[in-house]
Amino acid sequence: MISLTDILTLLPESFLTVAICALLLLDLFLKPGQRSITHYLAIAVLGVTGWLVLQHYGAPRAFGGMFVRDGIADVLKVFLLLTTALVFVYARPYLRDRGLFVGEYYILSLFAVLGMMLLVSAGSMVMIYLGLELLALSSYALVALNRDSPLSSEAAMKYFVLGALASGMLLYGMSMIYGATGTLDLDKIHAAAAATPQRGMLLFGVVFVVVGIAFKFGAAPFHMWLPDVYQGAPTAVTAFIGSAPKLAAFGMAYRMFESGLGSVGPYWQQMLAVLAVMSLAIGNIAAIMQSNLKRMLAYSTISHVGFLLLGLVNGQPAGYAAAMFYAISYALTAAAAFGMILLLSRAGFESEEIDDFKGLNQRAPWYAFLMALVMFSLAGVPPLFGFFGKLLVLKAAVDAGALWLAIVGAVFAIIGIYYYLRVVKVMYFDGADDASALPPVADAPVRTLISINALALLVLGLTWGPLYGWCARALGIAQ
Repeated sequence: MISLTDILTLLPESFLTVAICALLLLDLFLKPGQRSITHYLAIAVLGVTGWLVLQHYGAPRAFGGMFVRDGIADVLKVFLLLTTALVFVYARPYLRDRGLFVGEYYILSLFAVLGMMLLVSAGSMVMIYLGLELLALSSYALVALNRDSPLSSEAAMKYFVLGALASGMLLYGMSMIYGATGTLDLDKIHAAAAATPQRGMLLFGVVFVVVGIAFKFGAAPFHMWLPDVYQGAPTAVTAFIGSAPKLAAFGMAYRMFESGLGSVGPYWQQMLAVLAVMSLAIGNIAAIMQSNLKRMLAYSTISHVGFLLLGLVNGQPAGYAAAMFYAISYALTAAAAFGMILLLSRAGFESEEIDDFKGLNQRAPWYAFLMALVMFSLAGVPPLFGFFGKLLVLKAAVDAGALWLAIVGAVFAIIGIYYYLRVVKVMYFDGADDASALPPVADAPVRTLISINALALLVLGLTWGPLYGWCARALGIAQ
């Protein structure tokens, strides 16, 4: 029986669902020249949904515990909505110049956001799978948005095939866990796992769950889809799938590992430690060899997933708070990185090769400065935002008694600085192939917002305490 309390608890998700359907119907009647209406309404929908997330209606749980509304879910939802809104603003000139300024981009992205919101509020394996598939199916279609591009079509097919395989593994693992515990509710799984002396079937299921989650994260060695999808998808799509879903991936991992499988933590913590080392090694070493900036950022993402896993390996509230903080810092920084590529792109010019940034300081010093801030933040250079994210997850690994893992992370963090500095070197020390000033760049709102986004990486680096405190309070850590 659905109660009023259940409806109020799901008010943000309910509003977003109704708004998406209304936007879909409205878009049918808009002419191509009126597509800006869809753009602005989509951003407004994200804003209203974010406001509803910050209101505390209903109860902590709804639908018999299938849906959880706690501090963790609220923090993640606020930032995934913010990140998506940033991407929408950055993407508009790019989509318009390439004939991709269509309602489908916004509708599919909003459906993906809805899936992410369900994912971070999951109290049951059913809700995890529902949210995950809503996100995945929307992402497959987004990658194939440019139907005239063979590269986009190829990337979408690879993503779909490998995504279906990973979803099958995750579902199989869930079925094994259900067979071992007799329940789909994560809290009941936690209790049953602690009370079950024979854990063979349960641990067998945990292995498949870890594999499925590792794929969604893009962790090595399950990263095969990531570089091709990042490079092949339109940059406006890459900006979306390369930022906000990482917050949802953390939420899914937290719900599954802590809420559901916390009582068998030593087993999955060892698996995550191995995945972290492989992600750090493969991501950083492969990124050094890339000449395409989007592909380099893809391998960079794999290495950042390795750092995020260091926080999860801790298995304690402080470790989860560090991982959440890292996911937020990465999402905002990645949005700025892809936003810079979108900003400097124009009709007939993608600006996605590292050499495309040659001499940018001579042609547009302000944009070179912003891009340098983004690269230094991704590299973890103090006092930028990314530095404190890395510092917190390394501390979490040390606190978990995995000093060796923290040392591995620190070594690969130093190695990773090289390929970020290469972009800065190209901008400041290489001569531009065309020494003339840049043609008019993007829209004024895009230029303003990307400047705020990049400068925020410096401001948040200098004042990171309140944001980390919010993450810590969400996880029940007294401040």
